Amino acid sequence: MSVSTNTKSFTLPKVPFWAQILGGLVLGVLLGWLARSQDLSWLVTTLDKIGSIFVGLLKLAVAPLVFFAILVSITNLRKVNNAARLASRTLLWFMITSLIAVAIGLVIGLVTNPGAGTGLTPKDGGKPETTGSWLDFLTGIVPTDVITPFTELNVLQIVFMAAVAGIAALQLGEKAQPILTLSESVLELLQKALWWVIRLAPLGTVGLIGNAIASYGWNLIGKYATFTADIYVGCALVLFGVYPALLATVAKVSPLQFFKGAWPAIQLAFVSRSSVGTMPLTQKVTERLGVPKEYASFAVPFGATTKMDGCAAIYPAIAAIFVAQIFDIQLGLGDYLLIAFVSVIGSAATAGLTGATVMLTLTLSTLGLPMEGVGLLLAIDPILDMMRTATNVAGQALVPVIVSAREGILDRDAYAGVHSSPVDEPQRVAAAA
Repeated sequence: MSVSTNTKSFTLPKVPFWAQILGGLVLGVLLGWLARSQDLSWLVTTLDKIGSIFVGLLKLAVAPLVFFAILVSITNLRKVNNAARLASRTLLWFMITSLIAVAIGLVIGLVTNPGAGTGLTPKDGGKPETTGSWLDFLTGIVPTDVITPFTELNVLQIVFMAAVAGIAALQLGEKAQPILTLSESVLELLQKALWWVIRLAPLGTVGLIGNAIASYGWNLIGKYATFTADIYVGCALVLFGVYPALLATVAKVSPLQFFKGAWPAIQLAFVSRSSVGTMPLTQKVTERLGVPKEYASFAVPFGATTKMDGCAAIYPAIAAIFVAQIFDIQLGLGDYLLIAFVSVIGSAATAGLTGATVMLTLTLSTLGLPMEGVGLLLAIDPILDMMRTATNVAGQALVPVIVSAREGILDRDAYAGVHSSPVDEPQRVAAAA
């Protein structure tokens, strides 16, 4: 007697990536509250380890990812018609959107007076271990050796070396092809490995959010209520006001379709607080929105290291006003213009890493404000950084869409048909019946 088995495949019930992130967010808040209210030190430690491991895995690939992404993106421009025009238009729109963002930040700061009524004094501050200045920024771009930028994760110097290597490869032409082939293969390998880390984002969310609640609670936010609200409102106005307006009027495409396509990258940025760590997903969603791959492979890595509307525009504008009010220093029109200048020109100083302390110190030093003001904001920084980074990444996907639409190279059918997250791939398994 023979027994026949019929093997067929079925699709497991799929939970969308955004729902997984949201679930991790809710669970993280609950566990963080439980750990803090019940004084469960073991749970705090567990949440801290989970979040730290997730961020550590993201950062592990940052140095080589940035180097090879920038190198390959520059060389890919040779495949694009009007490459110089596209690059200049991309930079121009980076500057335009940054200027709009810093203007919104200044208006919000002036209207709400975030430093008033906090109960904080200059004594509550403290000088940061490292500060940023224009001299340090300019001299710090060029590395003294090729190893230290990778070991110390100096992204700005890595970008410089990658740009030099990319331009040199373009000049060499066919002679550089073996190096370019190897670089493209290494980049794909890094992106594949990082993709696995991205799939862990819901678990990372539990640890990061849970640890933030357990460590800081809601009392800390209370002292900085106006400042925190200012950052979130400013970022929200840019993210859900300025960006949709530009998409509708300049690019003449549907803002809803943009968010439908870009939302997975925005979510991951919110959780990970790293533009560079989110870069592979940002590039994926940008391509799915109809931006040509050759152009997206240049614009997104370039944006991930220089395009920071949240960290380098809204945040330093409001933070400078906050610090000035705490130290009872009056700012004038010239100071506000300086803030705008630093935000538009100096945003590369943030270099896509978690946190915006370097950009804040650069702004304060340019204005002549006390560096002790940085210490006032370090405790609240992780909570602010989530919204700032989400805004950064949205802008990094937005500009390639705008430029592609205006240059007539956007695949509008792909844009109109964009659907679920690129992370949400059907999982099929075999089962015997």
